[in-house]
Amino acid sequence: MSVQVENLEKNMAKLTVEVAAEEVEKALQAAYMKEKGKISLPGFRKGKVPRNMIEKMYGPAIFYEDAVNTMLQEHYPSAADESGLDIVSRPTVDVVQIEKGKPFIFTAEVAVKPEVKLGKYLGVQVTKIDTAVSDEELDEALEKEREKNSRTITVTDRPVQNGDTAVIDFEGFVDGVAFEGGKGENHPLEIGSHSFIDTFEDQLIGKNAGDEVDVNVTFPEQYQAKELAGKPALFKVKIHEIKTKELPELNDEFAQDCSEFETLAEYKEDLRKQLEQTKENDAKRAKEDEAIQKIIDKSEMEIPEAMIETQCENMVEEFAQRIAQSGLSMEQYMQFSGLTIDKLKEQVRPEAETRIKSSLVLEQIAKDENIEVTDEEIDAEVAKMAAQYGMEADKLKEFMGDAEKKSMKRDLAVTKAVDLIMENVKERAKAKTKKDKDAETTEE
Repeated sequence: MSVQVENLEKNMAKLTVEVAAEEVEKALQAAYMKEKGKISLPGFRKGKVPRNMIEKMYGPAIFYEDAVNTMLQEHYPSAADESGLDIVSRPTVDVVQIEKGKPFIFTAEVAVKPEVKLGKYLGVQVTKIDTAVSDEELDEALEKEREKNSRTITVTDRPVQNGDTAVIDFEGFVDGVAFEGGKGENHPLEIGSHSFIDTFEDQLIGKNAGDEVDVNVTFPEQYQAKELAGKPALFKVKIHEIKTKELPELNDEFAQDCSEFETLAEYKEDLRKQLEQTKENDAKRAKEDEAIQKIIDKSEMEIPEAMIETQCENMVEEFAQRIAQSGLSMEQYMQFSGLTIDKLKEQVRPEAETRIKSSLVLEQIAKDENIEVTDEEIDAEVAKMAAQYGMEADKLKEFMGDAEKKSMKRDLAVTKAVDLIMENVKERAKAKTKKDKDAETTEE
């Protein structure tokens, strides 16, 4: 195999790869072996037709597609390594030559990691963030804990109120005709959740269990079901039950039920400490984000479009994995949300660009500062990961290839670069708003 590299504009490069004719023959034979069981010709049993007969009947190109896919999977990674380029995108491949008895030639256009001209990165100013927990915030947290420990009871002595759950049957009609997907029985609908369209939930407020209600709504113009978009609809609703949450009293018994503490005062003090820790962690991340963004703003780099596209694709794949964990396929999510893959990519693009720029500046800082990652630090990180997976560190290390170890080393170097930045930041008080200044003047 031979590889030629041509540098293009805007941090793009083109690899021209030539694979020997012998490798082409191997790939064609592999394609024949894979497909021969599906091919039959008069005079031959299925799966027993010689390759030359198939090529004579259908032309030699019959096996080209499979052979090309096999050779790309086998030879592109080697060509990418041999090129010596720091490739940061998926390749755009073009087949130049595929012919029996001749070398296989293809090109691959790729994005190359751009150079970064760093601006100031030591002594960056960040906003000082107050991490004290107010009494109001503590009260809100206690209310959430009461909500978690509430019990649901059936209400019989009053009508539906905001926050209740109404158990309903419903059927929807447009122009007097029931539509698909517009019917449900014994559906628990939380009033005020806005999970149903338009003012559906509002129209149940004030109604009683046993009531039959006509609910008039209009579907949004951008509704996913095109045949319903923008149309008025009538829902026939029967209210079976009204349920509400009964919150526990805030006392020592509540503290004992939902914590390891004996008194409410002890529980509140512990909850305050938890809130303080959360606010400190949030403040740390916010200051890191602010510092890195300021470094990005003062730095220069030209991001190739293919690099951004690849990052967007990766983020959509990450999202699909998270959706799958909740039991939904991407197809189902697209149907429910009305989104497309292209729209999702458009939504994640700003975050994709930020991720790319952050990685580039932090890697450049690590390089400029000669930040080293020791074998001991890698071993410690592997041990931490192994503990999370419930594995032995040595076993996990065996599963890790060179690419995974290299990625881990880069991530640790980036973490050290962030630590260096944050050790040297200068905090400044948040600029006062006009409202704050007016309040101070009034107090004076």
